Amino acid sequence: MVRVAVTGLGPVSSIGIGAPAFAGALRAGRSGISHITSFDPAGFPHQNAGEVHAFDPGAHLRRLDPATWGRSSQFAAGAARLAVEDGRLDLSTVDPGRAHAVIGTTSGESQVVEALTAQIVGGGFGAQDPGLLRQLPANRLANAVSEELGLCGESLTLATACSASNYALGYAYDLLVSGEADVVLAGGADSVCRWAHAGFFRLGALAGTSCAPFDRNRSGILTGEGGAVLLLETFEHARRRDARILAEVLGYGLNCDANHPVSPDERSIAECMRTAHRNADVKPDEVDYICAHGTGTPANDLVEGRAILEVFGPEPPPVSSIKSMIGHTMGAACGFGAIASVLAIDQGFLPPTVNWSEADPELPGIDPVPNTARPADVRVAQNDGFAFGGNNAIVMLGAVR
Repeated sequence: MVRVAVTGLGPVSSIGIGAPAFAGALRAGRSGISHITSFDPAGFPHQNAGEVHAFDPGAHLRRLDPATWGRSSQFAAGAARLAVEDGRLDLSTVDPGRAHAVIGTTSGESQVVEALTAQIVGGGFGAQDPGLLRQLPANRLANAVSEELGLCGESLTLATACSASNYALGYAYDLLVSGEADVVLAGGADSVCRWAHAGFFRLGALAGTSCAPFDRNRSGILTGEGGAVLLLETFEHARRRDARILAEVLGYGLNCDANHPVSPDERSIAECMRTAHRNADVKPDEVDYICAHGTGTPANDLVEGRAILEVFGPEPPPVSSIKSMIGHTMGAACGFGAIASVLAIDQGFLPPTVNWSEADPELPGIDPVPNTARPADVRVAQNDGFAFGGNNAIVMLGAVR
């Protein structure tokens, strides 16, 4: 049986760039929320987001020319480079045809779309900048990873919205287990943009200043951005190069209920959890931690919490949401959740849900790890991801057995 190892982590986030900084910020319960600078938020009553201010393309990229790639592609490539460096992988020793890139996204190059739209509005259809047009296709996110690292395997971008990174990790798992790959860089990337901010505001799902998942008085999400990529290898490949194995991908579960454009479905989410457990050969009582989708909206947290109680019973494992710290990073969200889950397994702690103050009486038994990280022996972690349209994806990660 082919087993899949996690050997490197590449977070580019508002609370830290690189695994050590990201882990330290999770332990500290640090917030990466700040006033929006990616666009002019004047006119919006809510003007905060989880923007990445410390990313320097010149320092974090070696091959890509930032002038020819959009911000989301740069996040993806920078995160992949960090994952390779964290995993101490010498790419010159890897067969480039058996090394793949799979990246999830919600908005693709959203900032490029908005820049082009402004040009069209200002000067008509003949006013588009050809350089921006070349940056536009969403498939360039995975292509950026392949070009940055010199990979010649499959380069695939998946656009299943806020569960896209988990779809990418599941696809990567299949590539490795089927024998089609030795190495896969998998995760997601997105950037803060006006249309997503406006869209969530019009839905009534945007919080004012902070996101408080599972809190009784939670009011919504804050948008965020970044790149989150994991270095995955077969155990055989990892051990052949004497790699440090941080965790194991045990399996995953996917389903799509297509029940409603934006409302999550409790029964479908519960079934996705059961599918992930079956695929990973894990029983509910073996799960030590759930890295929740946990957006902070009244509806999402209630549905996710009820599904957890249905599957796990009245005393489920701890359930925390790192979106309370970094905002909702859209297509990168599950990638950050997977990185947090691996850190929980490897370093023995539970990331907290910050901004939490009062238990939701409709979710008895849900322990959100309120405000302070907690030491824990995490052997199995469940990473939840649920997207608009009922696109549900859950990845199971475990300590090496």
